[in-house]
Formats: sequence, C-alpha cells, structure tokens
Amino acid sequence: MLEALQYDFMRNALAAGLLAALACGVVGVYVVVKRIVFISGGIAHTSFGGIGLGYFLGINPIIGALFFSVGSGLAIGGITRRTRLPEDTTIGILWAMGMALGVVLIALTPGYAPDLMSYLFGNILTVPSSDLMLMLVLDLVILGTVVAFYKEYLVLSFDEEYARAVGIPVERLYLLLLALIALTVVVLIRVVGMILVIALLTFPAAMARQFTHRMRTMMLLSVTFGAVFTMGGLWLSYLLRLPSGATIVLLAGVALTLTLALKRLRSSG
Repeated sequence: MLEALQYDFMRNALAAGLLAALACGVVGVYVVVKRIVFISGGIAHTSFGGIGLGYFLGINPIIGALFFSVGSGLAIGGITRRTRLPEDTTIGILWAMGMALGVVLIALTPGYAPDLMSYLFGNILTVPSSDLMLMLVLDLVILGTVVAFYKEYLVLSFDEEYARAVGIPVERLYLLLLALIALTVVVLIRVVGMILVIALLTFPAAMARQFTHRMRTMMLLSVTFGAVFTMGGLWLSYLLRLPSGATIVLLAGVALTLTLALKRLRSSG
C-alpha cells in the first residue's frame, strides 16, 4: 500500500477517504440517533437528478448533486411538516422523481457519460483534486454548523418536545440538519456512490453507539471507524482488485455485524 502512495490518484483517494469519514462520522450520529436513515436514502437518490443536470449543462455533476441534495432535503422536511402527506410517501415521490429526471437528462445529453457508474457506486480512485477542495469546504461547513448548534441538536436529538418547550426553533434546526445530511451525501458520492451512501452514513455511527451514549464520544468513535473502513476498504480493493466503494461498505458491514454479535455474547454470558 505504501508504494501505491507514490501515485497522485492514490493520495487523492486517501484524502477523499479521510474527508468522507469526517463528514459521515459527525452527521451519521444524528441520522442514527434520530432514526432518519430512510430520509438520508431519499436525499441520496434524489441527487441523481442533479448529476443528470450537471451532465446536461456541461458542469461538474457534483455541483448539480449539491443543489439537488440540499433542495430535496429541505423539500422533504418542509412538505412533511406543513402538509398531511406522510413522510415516507414524500420521500418515495422525490426519490422516484429525482432518479427519473437524472435518467432523462443524461439521455438528452449528446455523447456518452463515461464515469456515470462512479456516481452510482463510487470510485474513490478517480477523485480529482477539484472535488477534494469541494469536499473540504463542505466538511468545514458541516463541522462549523455542528459546533455552533451542538447544544441545541443535543436536546433535539433525544427529546424534540422538550426542545420545543424551552424555545428551541425545532423546525428550522431540523431543516438545517437535513441540509447537513445533503452536504454529507455529496461528500460521500465520490467515495461509495449514491447507491451505497446510506451504508457509510449509518454503519460507523451505529457501531459507535454500541460503545457509548455520549454524543461527543459517539462522534469521535464514528469518525475513527469511518476512517478505518474507508482506508481498510481502499487497501483491500487495491490488493484484491475489487470495486472500492463496495469493498468499503462490505468491510463496514462485517465490522458492525461482529460488534453486534460480540455484544450479544457478552450480555448473554
């Protein structure tokens, strides 16, 4: 693995993995604690419309995914909070519309979209330096927002009714949280792809929750686990010549399964 770091694409992959671990480790804790994994999946798949729009307009597809992800997150939160439409129905509608729009726009784009599969299933080995800078900016926005509203989100995560009673702007913070999830989805798309983004957003946080219930500690553990999974998966995919995104997710899934099994054995023993 060390000799592979002499190549630019491997160094970019390493940086992308660490940036992804930071974003998914922090935001993933909120996703797991508030049990909004399905919303994250809806945002991720709706972003395909933005990828299609990027190809159609001739701009970086990640930029298109960024606007679509944030827009879909705010739409899910706004529609479910202000109408009688159930949350899962709203997510399903936006999910289907986003995917369909992406397919249509890509079909209308002249030529062939050569790296489309990397957005669906991820390819950490093809992340360019320009996307790394975008990932870094998004990470800074995510971390800055979490630090600024840490106490409010701590209350909101465990007792929304109490948060409302003490005057915390619950709806605004919830919409902001969905926007943070959307930003994290964009960071992870290049690493594991939009199809597998839910796994990296939830596995590290779910594993961290087996060891602690303190939010800060959970985030630190989640970031650490995310870094181990992305780096370990990258190393295994390099050695075994396997798809990087899928390998990262499988490694995370095996680690989480073993953790749950060991915890069950301890509690039964």
